[in-house]
Amino acid sequence: MFVVIGLIVAFILIAVFSNRATRYCRWRERRGDGDSTWTCIHCGATVRGARGQPPSDCYRDRPPPLG
Repeated sequence: MFVVIGLIVAFILIAVFSNRATRYCRWRERRGDGDSTWTCIHCGATVRGARGQPPSDCYRDRPPPLG
């Protein structure tokens, strides 16, 4: 009985705390000299950013920021 309750609580916590903005994003990093170029495998968006830190936003329905 406790296992079933634990699984239900875990499912609810995952649903509440998951980031829906990047649910489908699968970022791949290409390292450059100072920073990296990140490409989303799901939607094809390309964004420049810091090394080792994938973007926290999804650009599927909107263009990536300029710069």
